[in-house]
Amino acid sequence: MSDNTDQSLGDLFPDLGQETPIISGVAHDNSESLVTVRGVTDEPGMAGRVFTRLAELGVNVDMIVQAGASTGTADISFTIPGSEAARVEAALTAAQDTLGYKSFDVNPNVGKVAVVGVGMKTHSGLAARFFQALSDEGINVLMISTSEIRIAALVPLSQLNDAVRALHSAYGLDADKVEAVVYGGTGR
Repeated sequence: MSDNTDQSLGDLFPDLGQETPIISGVAHDNSESLVTVRGVTDEPGMAGRVFTRLAELGVNVDMIVQAGASTGTADISFTIPGSEAARVEAALTAAQDTLGYKSFDVNPNVGKVAVVGVGMKTHSGLAARFFQALSDEGINVLMISTSEIRIAALVPLSQLNDAVRALHSAYGLDADKVEAVVYGGTGR
């Protein structure tokens, strides 16, 4: 049995031929909220303290972005299930003295759209197509997350359906062209 520890998904699942879609589907989620904790001291361990507090509550965190400022502080933004927003607000309020942030806000009017496909590792230009398709529709990207097989963007909830349609078209997954192929559970 070979050791696959150092192999990437692109190595483990090479291009499987002409019939294998580079992008196999577009997914979306309208149930998330965006939390931004502002004015956190920009020092080692601060993000760890914020996310440890959320982990103690059992809150799942998805996308995370930290932006530092020249003032020695940072803003940490992350997405959570919208159903957890009230608990996260209460926890952040209770922990303000411990965490030392200036303010926070919770925005429930966001949605996540993503394209997935094994071909992303071995084909260039897919991210450019993703963001150009959203730009062409006037959709502002609030946050970005990527992996070897996924590009995801947080967008205003009012534009989520337009984003899904734009990405279906950009990757040739329109219902009148080809059907999206998603291989459930196989890693393809």
